[in-house]
Amino acid sequence: MDGGCRRVSAVPGPAPRPAARAPQAGRGRRARPLRRGPSTTPSERLGWFLAVAAPVVFLAVFFAWPVASLLARGLAPQGALDLSGFVEVLARPRTWRIIRQTLLQASAATAICVLLGLPGACVLYRRRFPGRDLLRAVVTVPFVLPSVVVGIAFHALVTRGGPLGGVADGALDGSVLTVVAALVFFNYGLVVRMVGTMWSRLDPRAVEAARTLGASPWRAFYTVTLPSLAPTIAAAASLTFLFCATAYGVVLVLGGTGIGTIETEIYVLTAQYLDLRAAAVLSVLQLLGIAAVLWLTERTRRASQAWLRLHLDVPPTRLRRADLPALALTLMVVAGLLIGPVVVLLARSLRRGGQWTLANYTDLSTTGGRNALLVTVWQAAGNSLRVAAAAAVIALAIGTAVSLVVSRRPRSPWLRRGVVLLDSVFMLPLGVSAVTVGFGFLITLTRPPLVLTRSWWILPLAQAVVAVPLVVRTLLPALRAIDPRQREVAAALGAGPGRVLATVDGPHLLRAGGLAAGFALATSLGEFGATSFLARPQTPTLPVVLYRLIGSPGAQNQGMGLAAGVVLAAGTAAIMLACERAQTMHLRRSREPVRLPATREERP
Repeated sequence: MDGGCRRVSAVPGPAPRPAARAPQAGRGRRARPLRRGPSTTPSERLGWFLAVAAPVVFLAVFFAWPVASLLARGLAPQGALDLSGFVEVLARPRTWRIIRQTLLQASAATAICVLLGLPGACVLYRRRFPGRDLLRAVVTVPFVLPSVVVGIAFHALVTRGGPLGGVADGALDGSVLTVVAALVFFNYGLVVRMVGTMWSRLDPRAVEAARTLGASPWRAFYTVTLPSLAPTIAAAASLTFLFCATAYGVVLVLGGTGIGTIETEIYVLTAQYLDLRAAAVLSVLQLLGIAAVLWLTERTRRASQAWLRLHLDVPPTRLRRADLPALALTLMVVAGLLIGPVVVLLARSLRRGGQWTLANYTDLSTTGGRNALLVTVWQAAGNSLRVAAAAAVIALAIGTAVSLVVSRRPRSPWLRRGVVLLDSVFMLPLGVSAVTVGFGFLITLTRPPLVLTRSWWILPLAQAVVAVPLVVRTLLPALRAIDPRQREVAAALGAGPGRVLATVDGPHLLRAGGLAAGFALATSLGEFGATSFLARPQTPTLPVVLYRLIGSPGAQNQGMGLAAGVVLAAGTAAIMLACERAQTMHLRRSREPVRLPATREERP
């Protein structure tokens, strides 16, 4: 009566022990529970505590405290709630003019980015053709270029002697149109990449079914594709509006005295008029606006992710005749809007007095005409590299600790909520402008208990605050891709927490760490918002020197500014190319099996 069934004994007694089975990471029930999550030994608890406490203390001291002090200065200047400063600042006609310009410029640039980005997303992510990868790289690079360099490039394009300098008698120089074009230059790639990534994962069978039922290509796009892309388009538009509204370096270089944003007005009120209370009020208003945009972005991002889980990756198809208009428009945008200003910057850096020359580059070892600078451009570049390297190390240390904690999946509901909260808290610096961070440093770290205004470390710390969210966003996907059962099996085989971290998490950290380091270094190297408040005249960074040169009279200073812009752009581009190389290597090696530590019996 076996019949394949297990025989049950009628004699009472202890049940037979099942045969021991090796722990498996795949299917079936485990004979014994594997170690999961943080261990319970004192040393391990201390390690996890430090991994959480150190980043939280860093964020509290160098982000929350400065921003809170800034809010207090605007809302309670005398220690008690006082909104008279808001009434005074909002009663100024200049304030409303600046707010109106900020909203109009950001709205116009966002609309143009979306209109031009949709065809680019379709061509670069849904179609396959020679040179597609190169075009995608070109579209992505402007987003990470230093804002001062972009401002100088467009200034060289529209100023007297530039290709567009004679249009309308030089009316483009210092115009709203030029500022909007520069904002589109920055954010076009953001829309293309966000929408294109989602578009590449849409199931094409829905569109094919609509076409089979007689719908034209435009009607199929309008009724099927567009509703599917709507959450991602809204998220991309929200982020684009946020970046355009908080633009600083571009507007400061191109806007002159007649055009500005809330960001530039905060700088003017602080550096020129010493009106710290009015600057704090504008910072509070900007924080409220940024919070609203981030809330909208988060809601649309969640909707996009919920839809994305319904579909699989779809390989791109060959380019069709109907795609030629979109391809032509994309090529025009890439050549005219993205490559054109950079080529003009390079060409004009090689000219002075109407002649081709390298004088602008040889003068980089001087302090400029009439000693416009206190240091040479190369000295400023060396200081920028040192500051950026220190900021990148700090950001990597903090970001790695946060990523290791946030990537865990604890069983306790309270711990899960804590992980989600920690992840959200360390994204806050992305939503607060660098100008606000720098201004907060300026009014907070000038008195005990922490005085850093004369310390060299104030710049690396401020730049690290800006770079930490980028490091976390780069490392988290790699760590979350690890199957938790790999850690469980390694622990069950006798590996301690340190060995599990080294053998399971370590390879993924190394693969994504190069990309994270590159992003942190490139971001810190071109950072201008916080640095413009905190850099000392004797030790400026390269973006600060660029802004001073382009604002100084004389052909020598202007030419040196152009040449220095090329140097900074080349350095940033080299870093980003290294990042892309690191990302490619990571993707190629991501499918390699992770080697587990040997058991005690297998060790020699």
